[in-house]
Amino acid sequence: MNPIIAMLKEHQVSDSQIQSLFQTLTENPLMAMGVISQLGIAPEKLQQLMAMVMQNPGLIKQAVEELGLDFAKVEAAKAQLQK
Repeated sequence: MNPIIAMLKEHQVSDSQIQSLFQTLTENPLMAMGVISQLGIAPEKLQQLMAMVMQNPGLIKQAVEELGLDFAKVEAAKAQLQK
């Protein structure tokens, strides 16, 4: 299991919430931050999660693919943000 998904599950985040989070991430990464804040994860745990992602950005791609979502949408949204 992807470490991001595993950490979210450790914090009692439901499968539907995880799916929703990554769906939002693929469609609008900025809105994903709002979704993350609504999950009720303690700030220090969020910092651990963000550090994990910063150290290995490929984890996002793995999680998106594990959930059956389209990673190309993440790349398209990222490109849009860079304009």
